[in-house]
Amino acid sequence: MSAHSLPESTHLWHGLEVEKALEMLDSDANSGLTSQEVEQRRQKYGLNELEENGGRSPWQILLDQFTNIMLLMLIAVALISGFLDLLALTGGTLKPGEVPFKDTIAIMAIVILNGILGYVQESRAEKALAALKKLSSPSVRVLRDGKLGDVAAKELVPGDVMLLEAGVQIAADGRLIEQSNLQVRESALTGEAEAVNKQAILTLPEDAPLGDRLNSVFQGTEVLQGRAKVLVTDTGMRTELGKIAAMLQSVDGEPTPLQQRMTQLGNVLVSGSLILVAIVVGGGLIHDLTKGIGWKNLQELVEVSLSMAVAVVPEGLPAVITVTLALGTQRMVKHHALIRKLPAVETLGSVTTICSDKTGTLTQNKMVVQSVYTNNSTFRVTGEGYTPIGDFQLNGEKASLDECPEISALLVSCAVCNDAVLQQQQGVWAILGDPTEGALVTLAGKAGIEQDQWSSKLPRVAEFPFSSERKRMSVICQLEAVATGDTSLTAIDPAIAGFVESEQYLMFTKGSPELTLERCTKIHLGNHSIPISDEHRSQILVANDQMAGKGLRVLGFAYKPLAEVPPDGSEDTSEVDLVWLGLVGMLDAPRPEVRAAVQECRHAGIRPIMITGDHQLTAQAIAIDLGIAQEGDRVLTGKELQLLSDQELETQVDLVSIYARVSPEHKLRIVQALQRRGRFVAMTGDGVNDAPALKQADIGIAMGITGTDVSKEASDMILLDDNFATIVAATKEGRVVYTNIRRFIKYILGSNIGEVLTIAAAPLLGLGGVPLSPLQILWMNLVTDGLPALALAVEPPEPDVMQRPPFSPRESIFARGLGSYMIRIGIVFAVITIILMEWAYHHSHAAGYQGHEDTWKTMVFTSLCLAQMGHAIAIRSNNRLTIEMNPFSNPFVLGSVIVTTILQLMLIYVPPLQSFFGTHALSLQELAICIGFSALMFVWIEGEKIFFRFMGKKSV
Repeated sequence: MSAHSLPESTHLWHGLEVEKALEMLDSDANSGLTSQEVEQRRQKYGLNELEENGGRSPWQILLDQFTNIMLLMLIAVALISGFLDLLALTGGTLKPGEVPFKDTIAIMAIVILNGILGYVQESRAEKALAALKKLSSPSVRVLRDGKLGDVAAKELVPGDVMLLEAGVQIAADGRLIEQSNLQVRESALTGEAEAVNKQAILTLPEDAPLGDRLNSVFQGTEVLQGRAKVLVTDTGMRTELGKIAAMLQSVDGEPTPLQQRMTQLGNVLVSGSLILVAIVVGGGLIHDLTKGIGWKNLQELVEVSLSMAVAVVPEGLPAVITVTLALGTQRMVKHHALIRKLPAVETLGSVTTICSDKTGTLTQNKMVVQSVYTNNSTFRVTGEGYTPIGDFQLNGEKASLDECPEISALLVSCAVCNDAVLQQQQGVWAILGDPTEGALVTLAGKAGIEQDQWSSKLPRVAEFPFSSERKRMSVICQLEAVATGDTSLTAIDPAIAGFVESEQYLMFTKGSPELTLERCTKIHLGNHSIPISDEHRSQILVANDQMAGKGLRVLGFAYKPLAEVPPDGSEDTSEVDLVWLGLVGMLDAPRPEVRAAVQECRHAGIRPIMITGDHQLTAQAIAIDLGIAQEGDRVLTGKELQLLSDQELETQVDLVSIYARVSPEHKLRIVQALQRRGRFVAMTGDGVNDAPALKQADIGIAMGITGTDVSKEASDMILLDDNFATIVAATKEGRVVYTNIRRFIKYILGSNIGEVLTIAAAPLLGLGGVPLSPLQILWMNLVTDGLPALALAVEPPEPDVMQRPPFSPRESIFARGLGSYMIRIGIVFAVITIILMEWAYHHSHAAGYQGHEDTWKTMVFTSLCLAQMGHAIAIRSNNRLTIEMNPFSNPFVLGSVIVTTILQLMLIYVPPLQSFFGTHALSLQELAICIGFSALMFVWIEGEKIFFRFMGKKSV
């Protein structure tokens, strides 16, 4: 078979015999490929590296910021305003002391600032693929032309024969040709924490999930021990890692709910403003033409329209939202949640479904022994983590181990047949070594059997290490008393007295219960061993099945007295005629705080789902324990999911809460199916395999402790403590942020609508000139509105924030009465201000008036600003009256009102500011009238609360 007739990709190499795989790839296990074949295949398959699709350039991201419809309108206003100033400057009609182009400069400064804010948020380029590339090995040892040599990993081609040894990172996917004690860490790819023992001789079913392909190795994984010869089957984008890279790049980022709502808000505001401008300008022109004035007042109408356009755009809103989200991220960090993308803060509040991994997130990532079986009795073991404190319970009551010699002997075996070390560091118990062995040392410690003490009583002199073929390990220990010449049983601890017959050594064995039991001919009962019967074997196997059915990982223990140390390599002949001790069942125990967090999710209308690469029974046991699922609920495995079409999966996702033995593409499909059902999905993950699903999810959540760089770069949020409860706390914070965003949007846009209506009314009432200049409007929108809005952004949460379902992420920004509130309050603003404006205009033009004739404009400007202060104080709560609230629960509101009022008075009475902003000093009477009219806004809003309370309704 020539290189050009090689199969494009089967991805079913695990289902082929080694010889068949070699034949299909036209390769030789002993000599590899020839140089000519390598070159031909490189031409066909390309380099063994991940390919990157082009994304947006920084310049494109920057330019995209100025496609926002509100910014476009502001740019148009700035250009027209600049053109009018230019005409005034060249025509000599510029008013004395007036600074030309100040409105244009101020507006363009705001446009540029908002553009920069948007750019900073979006320009954080996705580095997930770059992190993925780091998993590729720089070089690899291969056989080519019958010779062994090192080549760059990117030069590998299908058909190459590569050699692996402990410590290397695997550079391509391959089918094992031969192996010796090969153990590979695949957690980054499959999500499973335990190392995988590989076996070349296996031929597996074609539908074997990724985690069960024991005869294959994969790019990006790491060899922990052993060595192997591997036939390279897939390179580059055809590897499992390449498939993940392709999925990662195929996922398009959707705008967040907040971004969609802001786009909708901009469209509505600009459309409404343009319609109103057309009405005002058209109405003014028709009025002038019917009066015979002609186009005399056209410039004034244009100035009115410019002021209206500036008034309708909430220039300070992007900055306020950005600061609000930034403050939200700071609060979330205190809850151990790090936000990578600012909009994700608010997005969390919309989550309806949380898809969580099991290991380390729902569980402690610490194996804890739950059950011990010996002599037809099952003991329940209490305690958490690796702390050696707990009880042994029999039939619900604390058991005395002195009355159970069998369990004492079993616990000694747990302590000495072990390579892990339990130690206390700064008051915290931790293990060095394998978590499974750590659980056994902890179990022994709970019974007072300390590893150090027993290591001296039973010093190890030899061992048979674990192998995937035997599925067990053994250690040979010398009896200390015998070694010192004292052969009396009284010199030996009572717990092991029953072990000793006339031998000097003891061999302790642990491993697969079935395979260990097969090699036992006796059973340890009391302080003696007796021949094991078929009834004993049956009882042990039933107990093993019961433990496994609860999702426990079960190990069997045995021992054997020896007269001498067995020679190396004699495992098969030495591990026979064993004495059975018992079973130990352990579990990666749930985090204690997760049960309460799951319950809080339920109350908040959020559905938790477990998606794990672990086994079905283990996943089910944890899910039921935590309240994620109930007894009898269906568990969907990756193999079953593979057979479902996208439509069939979509009908299942609302019914299934546990997914087990899933692969990367399965996670992505589950998230997509939930999204098609209208769910708003948060997805947790830590491995490379999770990256596509993290990017696809509405909120991707990576693990901070165990997470890979790839998963972190693909995520929106990182859990610094890898804890599910942190997600729930962050969700609560997201709800608070969204509520506060709605609150200050109401605050800002209510006044903006009032400003627009006031400006529009001026020419219709026949008042000479525009009441508000663009610069004054910018002041109101940025300072008068902005400072109190920032204060409202830190309003404490309502008591029932997590006692209600999430609001729909697809709801309009104007939903739940917010739109009607803004219009209603805007009209009230306008009515109050127009009445004042009408009085002030005639007052400032009255015969004998000593002030400036444009003082009425300053009164309108001041009244609008001060009315917003009353609005800020009243809007803190939708339903509670201001006198019912603690003013110091959010002191920033009171502070911002005082500061803003002082700044507004400075604009009126400080001469340089008067000149720049076009204001005039008000008399005390005029200022008092402005304050009186402004206070009516506060009175109105408080009156609304009383009215809605009387009507039994809630305000928005």
